Amino acid sequence: MAEKRKFTIPIGPQHPALKEPESFSVALKGEKILGVEIKLGYNHRGLEKACESRTFIQDIYLIERICGICSHSHSTCFIQAVEEIAGLQIPARANYIRTLVGELERVHSHLLWLGVAGHEIGFDTLLMYSWRDREVVMDVLAELTGNRVNYGINTIGGVRRDISEEQIKETAKAIDILEERTKYYVEVAQQETTIIKRLSGVGVLKHDDALRLGAVGPTARASNIARDIRKDDPYAAYAELDFKVITDNHEDIYGRTVVRLLELMESYKIIRQVLEKLPAGDICVKAPRKIPAGEALSRYEAPRGEDMHYVKANGTEKPDRVKVRAPTLANVQSVKTMLQDRNLADMPIVIAAIDPCFSCTDRMTQVTDLADNSRQVWDWEKLRSHGIEWYRQRGVDFTALNNKLKQRL
Repeated sequence: MAEKRKFTIPIGPQHPALKEPESFSVALKGEKILGVEIKLGYNHRGLEKACESRTFIQDIYLIERICGICSHSHSTCFIQAVEEIAGLQIPARANYIRTLVGELERVHSHLLWLGVAGHEIGFDTLLMYSWRDREVVMDVLAELTGNRVNYGINTIGGVRRDISEEQIKETAKAIDILEERTKYYVEVAQQETTIIKRLSGVGVLKHDDALRLGAVGPTARASNIARDIRKDDPYAAYAELDFKVITDNHEDIYGRTVVRLLELMESYKIIRQVLEKLPAGDICVKAPRKIPAGEALSRYEAPRGEDMHYVKANGTEKPDRVKVRAPTLANVQSVKTMLQDRNLADMPIVIAAIDPCFSCTDRMTQVTDLADNSRQVWDWEKLRSHGIEWYRQRGVDFTALNNKLKQRL
């Protein structure tokens, strides 16, 4: 009788099966998932609106903090749009350094995802191994940029730091280590029954559905869609480098695992080419403080897929509009299809398979007043006041805590 009952359960926003807070409403019949409602907005931070009240230089560092794992992806995508509006020609050496940091970030992201995927299916040994190797690439990034996260390498007109011959040698050594260990992970994925049986046929996204729903990145390429901005619309130094777009026809989570592992091998190939071909010359050109009026749309192949930034300048030192479309927003609609008629136990790994970043995705820009049909854009203070009042109505009052903090200060 229990299997015939239909009911709805909430998962999130705080839930041990989710690596990030987000809210899902799941309709069930027994253990079978009938449908999923995804409620975005919980992690909204107002970064796009905040960019309008800061200079273009300040915005670079704000944009980097959209995502810790894809910080270089977002900052590069943003400044490419700004540089296009300003008509800046970036030095070749700067483009190669941007490419190098971008691929190191991709390696870091894919190794992190591999560990999370292993943890979600109870294969914690894989988590320990892959996150050990994560430290290797994070140490390289720290050596090259000064930071393990939010690298701060970009500036309008180029990059802030050059790379020495010694750093090139150390990076090459680290890539040799990572490549050898990744070969082992590829072998594990092809032979380990725990991975093959648990991931095969789970989270299926057919080729046509991936096209219809606008999937991007490894999620799309695992459904045999050969789309990669690095090839389709080359930026930085990618037009001068040799690499393959990895696809797979499994159309499930196992296919997404294979794609990411083989993309790691391609990233090592790209990094070696960058280190060998790194041209001499300047790393930056002088950029104007005030960006001429204009607008541009920039695209970037982040580790999770296509990242898009729209920037509108009004002739001042602050942007008129900044809009970000992170890859998770493109992929999240596919989750509903992947979960249809699956067991509830599959939900954590299906969500994790798109490598979601909900803090990149969540947005809130305006509220419509139904009384006179006018629209009101919320500023920082109004958004903050709304949050305080929302929690106060639910019995949570931070006033006492704030008063204690003020007394201590």
